[in-house]
Amino acid sequence: MILSKNKQTILLVLIAFIFSFSLRLIWIYQFSAYEQFKFNGQFMINTNDGYYWAEGARDILSGSQNINENSPIQSATSQLTALIAKILPLSFESIIFYIPAFFASLIVIPIILIGKNLGKVEVGFIAALLSSIALSYYNRTMIGYYDTDFLNIVFPTILLWSLVLALRTQEEKYLLFTALDIIAYRWWYPQSYSLEFAFFGLILAYAIYQYIKKESYQFNLILLTFILFAMMGLDGYLRFIIVVGLFILLKLKEKIFQKNIYLFFIIAIIVFIVSGGLDPILGQLKNYVFKESISVISDDLQLHFYTVMQTVREASGISFKVLSERISGHIITFIVGIIGYIWLLSRYPIMLLSLPMVGLGLLSYSSGLRFTIYAVPVIALGVGFFIIQIASFLQNKTQRYTAIVLLTSLVLLPNINHIIKYKVPTVFIKDEVAVLDSLKQIASRDDYVVSWWDYGYPIRYYSDTKTLSDGGKHSGAVNFPISFALTHPQEQSAKILRLEVEYTENRSQTLPQKTNIANMTFDYGFKDTNDFLEALGYDVKLPQKTRDIYLYLPNQMMGIYTTINTFSNIDLMSGEKGIEPLFYFFDTFKEYNNSIDLGNDIQVNKLNGTLQINGKSYSINNFVTTFYDKNNKLQIQKTVIDNQSDINLIYMSNYDQFLILNNSEYNSTYVQLFVLENYNTKFFEPIILTPLAKVYKLKV
Repeated sequence: MILSKNKQTILLVLIAFIFSFSLRLIWIYQFSAYEQFKFNGQFMINTNDGYYWAEGARDILSGSQNINENSPIQSATSQLTALIAKILPLSFESIIFYIPAFFASLIVIPIILIGKNLGKVEVGFIAALLSSIALSYYNRTMIGYYDTDFLNIVFPTILLWSLVLALRTQEEKYLLFTALDIIAYRWWYPQSYSLEFAFFGLILAYAIYQYIKKESYQFNLILLTFILFAMMGLDGYLRFIIVVGLFILLKLKEKIFQKNIYLFFIIAIIVFIVSGGLDPILGQLKNYVFKESISVISDDLQLHFYTVMQTVREASGISFKVLSERISGHIITFIVGIIGYIWLLSRYPIMLLSLPMVGLGLLSYSSGLRFTIYAVPVIALGVGFFIIQIASFLQNKTQRYTAIVLLTSLVLLPNINHIIKYKVPTVFIKDEVAVLDSLKQIASRDDYVVSWWDYGYPIRYYSDTKTLSDGGKHSGAVNFPISFALTHPQEQSAKILRLEVEYTENRSQTLPQKTNIANMTFDYGFKDTNDFLEALGYDVKLPQKTRDIYLYLPNQMMGIYTTINTFSNIDLMSGEKGIEPLFYFFDTFKEYNNSIDLGNDIQVNKLNGTLQINGKSYSINNFVTTFYDKNNKLQIQKTVIDNQSDINLIYMSNYDQFLILNNSEYNSTYVQLFVLENYNTKFFEPIILTPLAKVYKLKV
């Protein structure tokens, strides 16, 4: 039986979709017996940000009016998830876990349709297989990776397909389709503006070219008008009504519309600018292109804060090798894809429309690996085109198909191998979540649970409390007091926490251009913030307590302690960075008869109790060993070797972890409370103490 072209296309889409979805199930097979990745019998998600959207969806489903003010109940991801949860007879946890695998696999549809429109459906099929599992796309859309990424590339790829068909066919239905996709894309991902504007710029350039060449450009001008109205800085529902009304007007009064197209275009430009259409791109450029390590806040003190973008790996430049592997799975595949893409452009100039996606993907080389995902489908089309064109040189049909299958398998293999090896853990394991779940029964929704911003969203989701920072609120000014609290002695820590929480709650009563720390400085009669911070170690009258504050300290914070320290290890008045603290964390080491090799050219001499660091010998102040007894109570064995030394060594035996740290870090709140459980009863009281995470309640 010979299938029609449409049925062949549908069959190829189904095969590609099943291929994409099935490979994402490998993670489940690998961890199906690992109960620590499950809570209440359900797999947990493996991305921190996912808990933000999950919180919003959960609150939508609950219908409660008493929800956290930061809950994203208006976000597209939360709304879509809540809708699906209402329709499907599945648990909420299963839905947020499986959603990424399903929706991300939809990428195969527009890719195959682009190939079909070019008369090369087999190119689209190969590209769909590759792009659906390419490293960066898989990493950000794997099962459990519940985030906006599972549709972030689907929408622009659909937009590319729509624009290609609009320009090739000049059928009016694609005017509406394009506009609606832009509206949906913006609804789903508000940062989509940059890519939409790039598409607009290319079509505008083409229209100008047509005008110069005295070719017909009216359809493209109409298309640009629809795009502008769809991109306006107005509410999505209003933009939807406008573009649908515009389309109806076009269908009913086509001659009048075309006669006045210049007027419509000028109106679209004016409304676009007046509605703030140009604003979004400026913020994106500031965040990812013009990055600064120190930000100056425009308050009366001109305070300097360390910017979080310098510590986010996905916003840092990457090597060409990493760029290649993340886009195509292997550097050779990437080079083949670039050659094939250039070859594709030479045969089908319409594909120049894909340049914004390629350009954004290549921007990763200097601005962060997160952008590589955008180039994946287009370079995959280049790979597919290269394979089909090379195979076409073979005269024998059997040899041609064999070559296609073999070459396709070769480009897929590195990506499949990556999927098998990419064993990403869940954000928290069951025992850690159990701590937050217990805390939910203790704390009220108006209380604060303070920790580093990485854990903000999961804390809010599981403990149902407020937080000071999270994945969307972690500027230098926000991170400073939390960093200060974790890395300074307990008295200063307790006071800054109480102040930060109360000032955050009273934020509406302060001048918006001032930071909390600036307001504290002025309110306490200081002109220098450094003097104010120093005064926290003495008698400072704190504001009236309005709610409880809990400090959440997980063991996994150990690995990012030095990063946390960076945000408060700065002179806020001058911006000068402080001396780097001594803090080494080791969870792998080799023990010999007379020494312990910690790695990085650091050894512990067991005979004389000294440290060898880069060939130099250092004496040890405190040598501490921690362990849990049969009642699961922490026990401390402490030996003072040289109280004149500034270096301390801690062996956390139950964790198989070593810490080398100077006195200031040894006395920090995090080390004293989590590692040693040595809390000052005047400022803190233990609420939950487990080996993996500990919670203390503030007493002031």
